[in-house]
Amino acid sequence: MKLITTKKFLASFLVASVFSGCVFAQQSKENEMITNKQKVVELLNSIENGNTKPVGYINPNKYIQHNLAVKDGISGFGELLSQLPKNSAKVDVKRVFEDGDFVFTHTKYNFFGPKIGFDIFRFEEGKIVEHWDNLQEVVEVTASGRGQIDGESNITDLDKTQENKKLVKNFVQDILLGKNPNKITEYISTEKYLQHNPYVKDGLDGLKEAIDYLISQNDMFIYKKVHKILGECNFVLTVSEGSWHGKAHSFYDLFRVENGKIVEHWDTIEEIPSKEKWLNNNGKF
Repeated sequence: MKLITTKKFLASFLVASVFSGCVFAQQSKENEMITNKQKVVELLNSIENGNTKPVGYINPNKYIQHNLAVKDGISGFGELLSQLPKNSAKVDVKRVFEDGDFVFTHTKYNFFGPKIGFDIFRFEEGKIVEHWDNLQEVVEVTASGRGQIDGESNITDLDKTQENKKLVKNFVQDILLGKNPNKITEYISTEKYLQHNPYVKDGLDGLKEAIDYLISQNDMFIYKKVHKILGECNFVLTVSEGSWHGKAHSFYDLFRVENGKIVEHWDTIEEIPSKEKWLNNNGKF
C-alpha cells in the first residue's frame, strides 16, 4: 500500500495539534467504541498503510517519546515517518497485550530495514500519551532454528496474570539480577524451554551453553535495573537496563508461562546511544 507523502503526514499532525477542540471532540466519541489494543494496532499499521485516522488516538498536547532517535511530541512521530523511503514500511503485529493503562506489542517491521520490535504505549483517558520501544535487526539463521517472533501467541490462563507476573518478578531478581542463580529450575521448565533469542539454543542446556561462551569471552551481558514488568495472562514482558560489550543497553524480555514455569522466551536487545545523540530528553526508560 502506498505510504503517504511527507507533506500529508505533517499536515495531518498539524491538524491534530491545532484543531483539537472540535476534531478530537468528535473522535473521542468514536474512540470509546474501540479498545486500546485496537487503537495501538491501527496506529502501528498506519505506518505501512498511510491511514491518518489513528493519529487521533494520540493526545496532541502530550506525547512523551522514549525512542531516543525521535523528537518529542506528536510532531516528532510525524517527522520520523516522513523520513521513511517511499513504500518501504511494513508492519506485522504478532502479539498485543494490555496491562492497566499500558498496551504492549510484539511486531515484525521493515522500518529503515527489517527489525523485530516491542512497543509500549501508555493511555490517559483513552488517548496515547507516552511511548517506549526496543528494536533489533532480524537475524535469518538462528541457533535454535526458531524465528525471533514466531511461536505461541494464544492468550490463556485469564485468571493468572498477577501470579505469572510475580513468578517473572522473582525470576528477574534471582536470575537476571543474580541474587540466587541456583534457583533457575524453580522458574524455567526443565522439560520445555523454547528459545527465540537468535543466538541461544532451546532448553536450559542451550541457555547454559550461551552463558558459558559469553563468560569465556569476557562479554557477558549484565542486568542492572528492571524498570517495568507488564503482563496479561500467560505472557509477561520485562523492561530492563544494563550493559553489554561495555556499553549501555536496554533489554526487553517476553516470557510465556505454563503451569507455573517459564516455557518460552523472546527478546530484543538495543544499545542506548550516548546522551549527546538523543533527540529528546525523556530517557530510554
